[in-house]
Amino acid sequence: MSPARIQRLLSPLLIFLLAASGVFAQGRDWPRFGWDEGGSNAPPFDMGLGAGDLGSLVLQRVEIEGTVDSSPIYLGGITVGGARHDALFLTTSYGKTLAMDADDGRVLWVFTPPSYAGLAGSYRITNASPVADPDRAFIYAAAPDGMVRKLAVSDGRVVWSRAITRLPEREKIASALNYHDGRLLAATGGYIGDEPPYQGHVALIDAGSGELHHVWNSLGSDRRELMDPRSYRESDSGIWGRAGVVVERESGHLFVATGNGLWDGMSNWGDAVIELDGDAVEILGNFTPLETERLNEEDRDLGSSSPALLGEGLLLQGGKDGWLRLLDWQAMKGESPHRGGELGRVPSPSGANLFAAPAVLRSGPQTLVVAADSGATSAWRLEGRRLVPLWHDSFGGTSPVLVDGLALVYDPRGGLRVYEALSGSLLATLPCGAGHWNSPIVADGRIALGEGSANHHATRGILDIWRLPVRR
Repeated sequence: MSPARIQRLLSPLLIFLLAASGVFAQGRDWPRFGWDEGGSNAPPFDMGLGAGDLGSLVLQRVEIEGTVDSSPIYLGGITVGGARHDALFLTTSYGKTLAMDADDGRVLWVFTPPSYAGLAGSYRITNASPVADPDRAFIYAAAPDGMVRKLAVSDGRVVWSRAITRLPEREKIASALNYHDGRLLAATGGYIGDEPPYQGHVALIDAGSGELHHVWNSLGSDRRELMDPRSYRESDSGIWGRAGVVVERESGHLFVATGNGLWDGMSNWGDAVIELDGDAVEILGNFTPLETERLNEEDRDLGSSSPALLGEGLLLQGGKDGWLRLLDWQAMKGESPHRGGELGRVPSPSGANLFAAPAVLRSGPQTLVVAADSGATSAWRLEGRRLVPLWHDSFGGTSPVLVDGLALVYDPRGGLRVYEALSGSLLATLPCGAGHWNSPIVADGRIALGEGSANHHATRGILDIWRLPVRR
């Protein structure tokens, strides 16, 4: 597609991007994976990083006590240890959670779960990013002991702990934690090899008290309890997409996608997209492809990525079968089963498995989508009820980030590529090591990114921080 055509298609979005620059000069936090409740990975205001800054960035490689096979989060101008800091918070694969000064890489505190010594080096890992409470006084973090914990930002002390599985040896907390309306949202899946028994479920926890309010089970959805997976006849149907439980801000409804497992359209919802009410009790909408049995048989999880909310009642769902499905969600409403009926499909960027979360920038009627798989990166503009290709690059990546008119895509073979978001022009490749599902964040003119793979079972790792030589 010609540059002139791209400009005509995206000029309203470009105007929005330029107009947004400089808005919200304060409060440039990155409080969770994907930045917002919907996991858009696209903050709609300036985060302090411009194309002209890329050549001036200075890299600090910080050695840490574990692997951050996820993304860190960031809170600016908070009090830690009695002093004011711009701070990064990161959870490692064996559940250590660290607070780090974003200016110099100093570790401000470390929380080590009691289970750490017994799990370090084992197959039991987590890839979950933490999430911050809106009051910025607490964060919530997961560990492979099956627990989520509320930690004080000031010193890392534990406020409460809550188990979200009765069999942590089989049920893994892989997806990022989320927060909405006073409730913490977490999900479970299984470990590599899909060793039964396990079930995907959504846990809704009162953020103040730590009380487990509700559980929705993707297998046995009629059982509204945190059940022992050995007590149910079916296994699998994990919820393990990077963004986990995503929230539609306007309604407060929850959206998840499940992996391989039995689908019967009644109480078993393997390889499905599900809309739940804000209490995680009632199914409000659902979808599974016509070929759901084949997906299950061939290990082609529909839910290898989380639902991407495009607005105007549209969803985008990528999976391990190499397709991105565009769904008219109004046609998928209700608890009655909805099988097939997608608006259309586009191939994932290289036709490979999609494990990353697409980035979605919405501005009124204008929507830009960028997705990456192991072999390529692609961008589309949503035009009416179809996706119009904008640009394509033959380098793969993890979950993209759209910020300040840039698209940042981490290649797990090594290197963080920075594109012009609208044209796909490659502006820079920032050097860094290899990884797995790691993805960057951008806040206050800094970029932070973990290296390494949790599947290597290391207890040491690297966090990369790029900064400008002189802070603005």
